[in-house]
Amino acid sequence: MNFAEHLMALRRQRGWSQEELGSQIGVTRQTVSKWEMSQSTPELEKLVELSRLFGMSIDQLVGLEAVRERLDPWEEPVRRTGARSYGIFYEYVSPVKVFSLPLVHIRLGYGPQVAKGIVAIGNLAVGVVAIGSCSLGVISLGGLCLGLLLALGGVSFGLIALGGLAVGGFAVGGCAVGQWLAAGGGAFSNYLAIGGSAWSTGLAIGGSAYGHVAIGSEEAKGMYTFVRDLGGTMNGAEVWTIIKQEFPHMWDWVKSVILWAIV
Repeated sequence: MNFAEHLMALRRQRGWSQEELGSQIGVTRQTVSKWEMSQSTPELEKLVELSRLFGMSIDQLVGLEAVRERLDPWEEPVRRTGARSYGIFYEYVSPVKVFSLPLVHIRLGYGPQVAKGIVAIGNLAVGVVAIGSCSLGVISLGGLCLGLLLALGGVSFGLIALGGLAVGGFAVGGCAVGQWLAAGGGAFSNYLAIGGSAWSTGLAIGGSAYGHVAIGSEEAKGMYTFVRDLGGTMNGAEVWTIIKQEFPHMWDWVKSVILWAIV
């Protein structure tokens, strides 16, 4: 096997595109393509970087010396490619693929290590299930998350979002913004907001509540307002009757929250 064929085989074994391989040694996709088509060969500096990247000698890389079978994923060598990598680098690419994506792709190390797979784990993760500092997926977990269905992280965006700052259809967090439900220290929602301070065009429940129907322990402003500290003749059942009159589809579990807020 000549150098061009060997380089292509090594790249494909690891599930890398030509662009991903090039980015790791500081060359363009077009350069990698020319190497693999035998239209050009790498200069010595790049051969050294490639040998370190693939964990073999230059003689093995160019086909002058036999190469033992590829290491198992947990035996992958540490990358040491000058200023582009510091400390530990680890990568696992599942041989099983779904719609051309690896079933599992784990890529961890210094810098923007991007993992792409059905299950993706990395500094930057993109997948159906994505776990990473920054993650994008149907289900997403990490520091900064964007999830089509569920997002759980410091800053989360998704249909269901949980985090310090959560934005979604249903949002729970320190600061929560939700289309239908928001619950948190500060909660903002079109339908139901529950929190220390709650703002809603529908029902707001909290210490300070502002909404069409507002129920607050300290302050409430809206078309219908109920403040626990002010007392009055309105009881929980009557409050719930008004809620159902204004919002016929309000979830039944909210009744317990309302009773707690006005008692």
